[in-house]
Amino acid sequence: MDFLGINSTEFHQKSPRYRVIPFGLEKTVSYGSGTEFGPNAVLKASQEVELFDLEYLSEVYKEYGLETLREETIAPTHEGALAQLAQIVETALQLNRIPVVLGGEHSLTVGAIKPLVDRYPSDLVIVQFDAHCDLRDTYDGTKLSHACAMRRCIEGNNVKLVSIGIRNLAQEEFDFIKTSGAVSVFTSSQAEDNHTELSLLSLVEDKNVYLTFDVDSLDCSIMPATGTPEPGGLSWHCALRLLRKVCCNSKIVGIDLVEHSPLSGFDASDFVSAKLLYKIMSYCHAPPRSTFID
Repeated sequence: MDFLGINSTEFHQKSPRYRVIPFGLEKTVSYGSGTEFGPNAVLKASQEVELFDLEYLSEVYKEYGLETLREETIAPTHEGALAQLAQIVETALQLNRIPVVLGGEHSLTVGAIKPLVDRYPSDLVIVQFDAHCDLRDTYDGTKLSHACAMRRCIEGNNVKLVSIGIRNLAQEEFDFIKTSGAVSVFTSSQAEDNHTELSLLSLVEDKNVYLTFDVDSLDCSIMPATGTPEPGGLSWHCALRLLRKVCCNSKIVGIDLVEHSPLSGFDASDFVSAKLLYKIMSYCHAPPRSTFID
């Protein structure tokens, strides 16, 4: 199934800019489950997303193009799955595509980002939209838990982390943030403050950015389809405002959307994730050209 129902052959005269990579990794979920079904649910819902965008007054996908891979059988071990994803992302990069990984639990970011850390060893910023910092050293006996994803991504690498929408963290994570020097955190309440945009801009402007969007960063009133819901999250318009600031002022080199756990009989959340991913791709392509919906 192709994201947005767009077949890559539509772009036979030019290379599509984005490669959508479904990867329903689920190895360490610790509350609700179902992230393995996230990619298919979002792809299915994306068939209903209107391609005409009011912020661009056009079917903006036609300007950049995208293709969707068929999901591979995921390796049985966690380490093997991460190595598998790293190779899939590497192939996309070699073809000059921006990888867009559709998960799956958040630990997949550790594999998806590896080829990009290799390419940008001293100039990479992770921008993480999330309710949780995911900075524990271990959780449930494993260092590869989704609760440790960002710790593994910045560990031993000259990578900076900017976390947005945070509203729940452990003492261990709080202590690590204070001493690491590599992490900047904007809580969900801070994200609603317009002054945050200036601080955020100073951290991402003209930088190579890997964008990881955990759907639980959104308030659970609009995104209940996640295994780790947390009240007090970002509104739809706040999330878009901050995504515009990041995507339009940096060089996005990779994207993932994770932790979507579809709810049976409740398609609205699947649609939110699908439309959000279309918005992210468009913002990375060009700033909005219309104030029609401001």
